[in-house]
Amino acid sequence: MQTEPRQIRPIGIPSSALAAFLGITFVITWGLIGVYIVAPEVATATFGEISGSHPFFFVATWSPALAAFVVLFFYSGKSGIRAFLSRLLLWRCSAGWVAFILLFLPLVFVAGSLIKGGPVLAPLPPEGVGPVVAVLFMMLLLGPIEEFGWRGVMQPLLQRHMAPIWTGLIIGATWGLWHLPAFFLSGVVFSDWNFLPFFIGNVTLAVLITPIFNSARGSLLWPMLFHWQLINPFWPDAQPWDTILLVVVAVIVVWWNRATMFSREGAVTEVVPASRGSATTAAE
Repeated sequence: MQTEPRQIRPIGIPSSALAAFLGITFVITWGLIGVYIVAPEVATATFGEISGSHPFFFVATWSPALAAFVVLFFYSGKSGIRAFLSRLLLWRCSAGWVAFILLFLPLVFVAGSLIKGGPVLAPLPPEGVGPVVAVLFMMLLLGPIEEFGWRGVMQPLLQRHMAPIWTGLIIGATWGLWHLPAFFLSGVVFSDWNFLPFFIGNVTLAVLITPIFNSARGSLLWPMLFHWQLINPFWPDAQPWDTILLVVVAVIVVWWNRATMFSREGAVTEVVPASRGSATTAAE
């Protein structure tokens, strides 16, 4: 005979896992970068001079993803990680948000650059467009990987307890503080930046990506593409106008989506998506 179809229960990640995720994330990044801040001569002699291509820089950048997968493996094992990665395949998103990511974000950088008298696109090096394309794809393996942690784990866990607007603000502030040690390093891009505008920018961007994330049902694909656009080497230097413009845009986006930004209804709260299926067994 045959049994009735049964629902396969999702492998849950408890809200308390957020503490472990944040602890691992900050220990890795602040620990690796902190060595170069506290004992720069010893660190350089032992591990080599820190730079954007140093292995430590990559590991420090990947720490949110590393923390996410540690938490996932602890609570849900390999099957949970496979289900989690299926969120990369959630490609359905409204045409408006797709245009926002692919067209509007680049226009913000172009507009900011033009306001300050800069170029439409970043100047090409003497070697031509090839090296810039190579950097573009290398960037795909840096910032976007963070989203496994920020949007993959932290956002759903926080949205279980608060409205998306507050979740976005908290993630943005956390994201900004997580970058803080890099501002004390020479040899990386952050050493030439001012932390306060950068922090405001992080909070703004985390708020902007929140309605996109929820609209796309917890997709990791679109947050990663969003992040990739932010570090696209073809876009010109638009500081500080890009931050100013994005703050204005964020206010408009929050107001336009106020029904969902200030309510938990419809917010994504599962780290590991539920899978449904049926099991059939036969017996004589």
